[in-house]
Parts: sequence; C-alpha cells; structure tokens
Amino acid sequence: MAKIRNYEDVTVYSLDPERELELRRLQRECTFIWSNKQGEPVGVIMSYLDTPDGKLWLTGSEQRVRFAAIARDPRTCVVITSRGTPMGDNKTITYKGVSVIRDKTDRKLKDWFYPAFAEKVWADRGQAKVKQSIGLLDSPNRVIVEFTPTKKIVFDGDKMAEAASLDD
Repeated sequence: MAKIRNYEDVTVYSLDPERELELRRLQRECTFIWSNKQGEPVGVIMSYLDTPDGKLWLTGSEQRVRFAAIARDPRTCVVITSRGTPMGDNKTITYKGVSVIRDKTDRKLKDWFYPAFAEKVWADRGQAKVKQSIGLLDSPNRVIVEFTPTKKIVFDGDKMAEAASLDD
C-alpha cells in the first residue's frame, strides 16, 4: 500500500467483508438511530443479534418511543464499532436500512430469538445468566425488530495507520 497523501479521503480504507462479519460477531452493542416526529435523528445504544443472512435483530419494550417511530417511518440506521472487542479500536460499520417490528405473538420467532440473543449478549457471564435473561426477555410488552441493511459505510483504521506509517 502506498503512503497516503490525502488524510481526509478515508474511503480507500474500507473494512474487508470478512472483517465486517468478524466485527458483527464479536461486538454485542450498536447505536440504533431513527427519526422522531419532527424528522430529527435520535439514537440509543442497544444489544443486537446478527444472523448469516445479513440482518440484525434487536428487542425492547414496546413502550419505548423508538418502536412507534419505526412503525411510522421504518428507515433506520445502525452503527457498530470495534471498541471493546479483540479487534481493537478504529473499525466501524454504518448501515442504513429498514426496520420491521415483528408480530409479538409469534411464538416460533420468540423461541428462536430469545435464546440466540441471550447467548450472544450474556454467554460470557455463564449459562445461568443466559437462562435468566431468556425468562426476562419473554414478556408481554416486548417487541422484536428485524433490521435489514440497504447501504453500508465501512472503515478500517488499521489500514489507514499502516498506509500513514510507510516510508517513502
């Protein structure tokens, strides 16, 4: 890789597809962004489950305003960073996409999602914590959100650092 001259053009330092999948697998939290009634962006940190088909799955209590906002306008955004993972810092994925609130009475979906989600989020705390979490997740007011990415922006800060440190 040639030494970089334009430090502002970071588009050449994209995260390779296999690193993108690794980041999705290793990270447990994302920033989930939607628009309020005034069209202003709002975001919160949420845990997520990624699936091999490229979708991200999130959950929360239906009383949260983000779920009414998704029902009104399903265009949403998810941002995932490598901070706190073995990958180190300065790797990011931003997905623009569409969120769908799934039928909260779908028992088959709940039986798949709750254990898979709890395992991703809590496995490092032991199986007792995973089982406890499944029980807490399975509540009447909980909704499950299916996020489908439609566009992505990826960045690998390691590539930029490598290019910046090369000799002429």
